[in-house]
Amino acid sequence: MNLKKIIVIGSCNTDMVIKSDRLPVPGETVIGGTFMMNPGGKGANQAVAAARLGGNVTLIAKTGNDLFGKQSLELFKTEGIDTNFIFPDNKNPSGVALISVDAGGENCIVVAPGANAALKPDDISKARTEIESAELLLMQLEIPMETVEYAAEIAYNKGVKVILNPAPAQALSSKLLKCLYMITPNKNETEMLSGIKVTDWESAKKAADVISEKGVEIVVITLGSQGALIKDGEQYHKIDAIPVEAVDTTAAGDTFCGSLCVGLSEGMSVPDSVHLACKAAAISVTRMGAQSSIPYKKEIN
Repeated sequence: MNLKKIIVIGSCNTDMVIKSDRLPVPGETVIGGTFMMNPGGKGANQAVAAARLGGNVTLIAKTGNDLFGKQSLELFKTEGIDTNFIFPDNKNPSGVALISVDAGGENCIVVAPGANAALKPDDISKARTEIESAELLLMQLEIPMETVEYAAEIAYNKGVKVILNPAPAQALSSKLLKCLYMITPNKNETEMLSGIKVTDWESAKKAADVISEKGVEIVVITLGSQGALIKDGEQYHKIDAIPVEAVDTTAAGDTFCGSLCVGLSEGMSVPDSVHLACKAAAISVTRMGAQSSIPYKKEIN
């Protein structure tokens, strides 16, 4: 199969994770956790997810010229990801995320972006030809917004399908929205983008209507254990989640997005691609860590 190219532009972090019975409230110390250090970052996670499901993936990112950055580069190579456009930053350290996970798998995350914040339009221009030759461009919001908008415009002008995972949640410009083929917000991000509180299927449909009216062709709202809602033109689809016992939800959304892109790149329909993504995400939440939790294609099959 001649696999169509997926470009991922985004962040690379090293995740420092502590799992404890519960998350602390402000000012509180919780004793008794277990510690792990894993590769992470939304861009890197999504690239690894796509590669493990068999995608033809190029990652565009920036890392510090330090141990964490060098480790990340070697890991991406072992995953079969094209690393020719991962730029070294001699001024800033690699990104780091501090993650707390409770017994139910819920997490809270603080990120020090480091070199991720220095990925600028000038860097993207060096990869312009690579972006223009792709089928899909997948991005998130752990890099500067000006970089996201610049890359989206390059892709849109060449007919490359731009998919945005709008996380962490923030306001999006009309300039960016008009370039999007698809957007994949979770419930909280949906509420920020639409102004509608999502409590059930009907409220999710109304929120998807508001977002699509801003110019996005396809809206895919991820609803955790409730599955996902798709608004494609005037059609709605409900994709059920796979019931599992969650251990750690870190990178579940990233696994979903990377897997979704693989389905689309292989010519699957949007509903079938979302179903594939739900299966991959369901496996990921049964395991600890970010990239360590992402499944391989043989596990999905």
